[in-house]
Amino acid sequence: MITLAKIQTKLREAILQSGMTQAKLAECVGVQRTQISCYIHGKKMPAIDTLAKLIAVMDVDPADILCLNEYNKDSL
Repeated sequence: MITLAKIQTKLREAILQSGMTQAKLAECVGVQRTQISCYIHGKKMPAIDTLAKLIAVMDVDPADILCLNEYNKDSL
């Protein structure tokens, strides 16, 4: 099952593995550095447009971040 907690974990992992500082990532995405920190610590979830920018800037697979690879279509 896809949960918000799983998505937050995937996002946190991607941010930490990106090699970018929080300040640089925030600048590229157009948010405050404190927002990036909140995403890392699971305190907030980015708005959908911000999430899309993060995914693009970090050049990660959206399906991975959204846990779609874990989704079993046969279970419907």
